[in-house]
Amino acid sequence: MKEYWLAVISKEGKEKWLERKLELSKKREAEIVRYKLKGAKFRQHAYDGMREVHYLLKAHFLIKQKGSFYIEENIIPYVLQEKDGRKIHRLIEKQKLALKDIELERGKEMKANEFVRAYDRRAAVGYANRWWNDYNPAYPSFDNDCTNYVSQCLRAGGAPMTGMPKGEVGWWYERDKWSYSWSVAHSLRWYLSGAESGLIGVEVDVAEKLLPGDVICYDFEGDNRWDHTTIVVAKDAEGMPLVNAHTNSSRNRYWSYEDSLAWTPNIKYKFFTIKIV
Repeated sequence: MKEYWLAVISKEGKEKWLERKLELSKKREAEIVRYKLKGAKFRQHAYDGMREVHYLLKAHFLIKQKGSFYIEENIIPYVLQEKDGRKIHRLIEKQKLALKDIELERGKEMKANEFVRAYDRRAAVGYANRWWNDYNPAYPSFDNDCTNYVSQCLRAGGAPMTGMPKGEVGWWYERDKWSYSWSVAHSLRWYLSGAESGLIGVEVDVAEKLLPGDVICYDFEGDNRWDHTTIVVAKDAEGMPLVNAHTNSSRNRYWSYEDSLAWTPNIKYKFFTIKIV
């Protein structure tokens, strides 16, 4: 696959994102020792005097905090539009289509009998790291894939499914059907709060109480409509969560998402420790 190296960083998009990343690192008393941005082109076409190049912005950050190092990775889909000598970069909203056009290694399908009842945090995190930048072909994928991805991680950790076959009940997946809570961020947030058996989310008041395998829900606008879901995969040097996510694929990202273009000062979070009863 031919690599497309970026020569222009848009102030409206990537530059603003990098500024937020640097601000967040300073706030955390962390240092971005080195970073690399690389664009992987996967489609281009021309029409009506316009040339479009679709690419994935691959960002790799080497972060130092209190003498320890870790790597954060993000993959963000962009399109470069060129017309009359002008270049405009903008985000692609439907990342699913972008990632499916890239040739990525496929793993073996997860089998239903591989899951056990006790919640295995290590297995959930292992799954999260295996599929953070790809889609498991054993499951459907969505334009907004964050909650579907987290649900797969929870299932890989042994979370039992309940409520079939009603979409508005429980948390479950079976072939080409699934509950709202399986794939919708708002629904999973309320399911975790209200479940009394099976997969349960015990709410804690601060992020540092979370462990790898736990879940964070995000309401970016603060309007009580929950927009995003991540899974905790590690802790940084200060004991704060690092998360993986889909939609805009991220690995070892700092939990607060203050470096996200979706972030607003009104953001709300819900922190859930996962238990199985």
